[in-house]
Amino acid sequence: MSSKPAKTNPLRPNVTTLAIVLSLACYAFVRTAPGAEKLTFTIHSGWQFREAGKGVWHPATVPGCVHTDLLANKLIDDPFYRDNERKLQWIGKTDWEYQTTFDVAPETLARQHVELVFEGLDTYATVTLNGEKILEADNMFRTWRVDVKRALKPGPNTLHVLFRSPINEVLPIMAKMNYQLPAVNDQGEKTSPFTRKAPYQYGWDWGPRFVTSGIWRPVRLEAWDGARIANLYLPLKGLDRDLARLAAEIEIVADTDMEATIILDDLTSKAIAARQKISLHAGSNLAKLDFTISRPALWWPNGMGPQNLYTFRVRLLSGDRLLDRAQTRTGIRTLELRQKPDQWGKSFEFVINGVPIFARGGNWIPADSFPTRITRERYRHLIESVRDANMNMLRVWGGGIYESDDFYELCDEMGIMLWQDFMFACSMYPGDQAFLENVRQEAIDQVKRLRNHPSIVLWCGNNEVETAWQHWGWKEKLPAKLWDDYLKIFHGILPEVCAKLDPSRPYWPSSPSSNLEDDPDSQRMGDVHYWAVWHAAAPFSEYEKQFPRFMSEYGFQSFPQIETVRAYTLSEDRNIESPVMMAHQKHPRGNQLIREYMLRDYPPPKDFDSFLYVSQVLQAEGIKIGAEHLRRIRPRNMGSLYWQIDDCWPVASWSSIDYFGRWKALHYYARRFYSPVLVSPHEEQGQIAIYIVSDRTTPVQGQLLVRLLDFDGNSLREMRQDVTIAPLASKVYLTVAKSDLLQGHDPKRVFVECELIANGKALSENQLFFSKPKELALPRPNITVETEMARDGFKIKLSTDKLARAVYLSLDGVEGRFSDNYFNLLPGKPVEVIFRPSQAVQLEDVRHRLRVRSLVEAF
Repeated sequence: MSSKPAKTNPLRPNVTTLAIVLSLACYAFVRTAPGAEKLTFTIHSGWQFREAGKGVWHPATVPGCVHTDLLANKLIDDPFYRDNERKLQWIGKTDWEYQTTFDVAPETLARQHVELVFEGLDTYATVTLNGEKILEADNMFRTWRVDVKRALKPGPNTLHVLFRSPINEVLPIMAKMNYQLPAVNDQGEKTSPFTRKAPYQYGWDWGPRFVTSGIWRPVRLEAWDGARIANLYLPLKGLDRDLARLAAEIEIVADTDMEATIILDDLTSKAIAARQKISLHAGSNLAKLDFTISRPALWWPNGMGPQNLYTFRVRLLSGDRLLDRAQTRTGIRTLELRQKPDQWGKSFEFVINGVPIFARGGNWIPADSFPTRITRERYRHLIESVRDANMNMLRVWGGGIYESDDFYELCDEMGIMLWQDFMFACSMYPGDQAFLENVRQEAIDQVKRLRNHPSIVLWCGNNEVETAWQHWGWKEKLPAKLWDDYLKIFHGILPEVCAKLDPSRPYWPSSPSSNLEDDPDSQRMGDVHYWAVWHAAAPFSEYEKQFPRFMSEYGFQSFPQIETVRAYTLSEDRNIESPVMMAHQKHPRGNQLIREYMLRDYPPPKDFDSFLYVSQVLQAEGIKIGAEHLRRIRPRNMGSLYWQIDDCWPVASWSSIDYFGRWKALHYYARRFYSPVLVSPHEEQGQIAIYIVSDRTTPVQGQLLVRLLDFDGNSLREMRQDVTIAPLASKVYLTVAKSDLLQGHDPKRVFVECELIANGKALSENQLFFSKPKELALPRPNITVETEMARDGFKIKLSTDKLARAVYLSLDGVEGRFSDNYFNLLPGKPVEVIFRPSQAVQLEDVRHRLRVRSLVEAF
């Protein structure tokens, strides 16, 4: 758990300035009396940095990294602009040093223990205090704690951190080896497998290579007497409707044998949940307090119920003296990864509070190449976007970082289940004892930090290493011992740590995987990554031939909006094949594949802006095919996580939200195809089958309206049917022969409109077209727009005389969110959209700046 205490400078005890900082799922400490409670001081001010041993010192930001410090001091240009990335590779091959001076009061030094805590050092670091070496660090993902009382002095103290290049540190090791550990995504020297550092920072097929160094998580000084609380864990022991039985497991470090009292406060109900006297021995202790909550309010995934959360605080006392306190927040829910034999193999479904949950969502990567730039507000925007698109799960992908506390807190609040990978991806790893122990300590730190979050529903060992060994040619070319090393980590250390520290959650060794019971790409059990669409250029229709148990990756690329492209280009760069545009396309065949797929289904776009727009429609329509199929085959398949939600820089990629937080077409489509109740028309064997998929837990009474329309909006055939929609199921509710439905009408001039209505409102709408867009006789619509003020923004009413496909709204120079976008606008069926600007704007400006385009205008 991390501390977010009040800042004081100089570091002297001051009761008036030490505040109780209540940080969700984090610890908070205050001083109440001299010589009693633990004191905590952040060391975030006065930092300087420079190239190791060279030049003048420059101001630095902590937490931060060398790239952002260089940028803030105008020593480099924006790393994301144009092709600056390649010009900045020297930074990762350079040693850097940081230092600051802080004051320590005699009263602080009078404490029995004074410890320096680094929550994150990136990565190979030598730390000295007043010239004395106190720490060697070699893992970005570990917390480092060292007793520094002997090295401190009253008054000014100098703290210095030397960071050695993560690349140069490894090259001598590699030079001595007679084989190379695979690291297929490293865009340069393949050093990443040896270093416990965010893999994506070495480059990926959607991200740049910025190999960072720096103090990337908070630094603090802790002064304490007698004993301190090291961790607070609140496992659920039993649950029924009337009572939740929990335990508070409190890890306490004591410097001597002593008697103490622990008190558990339920801050939600403002009551003492439990109190107990304990005997502590010198060293680490684990105290347990059993307690109950009557009529517990449960935590549910998004769309299934409320996200009730409880806040608890534990106090540690010696006599009547408060020594320490710790606070955390959690939710009460049961969890099962159900894997039972069935007619298709073995199921793979998450069950929350006894309800099987179809996982609707996507894969999460770090939202910036430089993680310390991701503010809580930025996290909130992204997680709210996930929630608002009817998603209930994110997979925190194993090539990034263990995210900040802000991320997990927000997922708790918004009901977003998390498939949490450990940070290993697409590589094989060393198996020496030092590396294995480093991994063990990393896992211990992260599991202890995160295990109280109800949003986390799975620990997963790695991304794609099992399937890579089996299918990417590695086992034929590399020593067999590497597989033995793999087993030590992913079938040894990681499951052992999880079983010991967090037995309530399932562990899964890899993604994809069959847990070594079958091929890792088996569709009979486990989870699947399906990439024949995209990498093998297979048509989107191939999605409908896949029948996995859980699809944890599939995806397709698009370009971002023109506003995003403008942020990293000059006007002369705005050509798909320009060097700058190619620098922001990290897949070697990315632009070629987008163009190839596009020309299969669409005419050639008329200009650069249109190419960007059509690429987004192409991506969204393709993933819609896959997502709706995966939902229709429920319960055989119980998860749809497309690749990927977000970006770490402005780029052409698989994301549905670009680097600046702008929703692409796919994200608007996702809100529709992930609707809790979905109507999904599908052509199969000469029949038009109208499926309704419901993820609700109770039946829904509604009316199904199916119409055959021409592009002028004329109704050629209409069918209405009352339906009782089965809960947690996918069923066909209406079937009609395609020939009977068309009745001789030209399939290139008509389409099927499906609408599911309940209580007078449309639960879901969907259309089925019979040909590719380039084969349809799409008319040029005349779209009329009316705009007026609304309570929370501006209301935009759109009408059309003819079918308008993929209607895209934008406001020149104005940022904000449209309630809907990239939708089909039908004649005689106006659509109202709310625009919520993120800046002050007048109604006349909205009317003047609003741009409306439909698909036919792109050609």
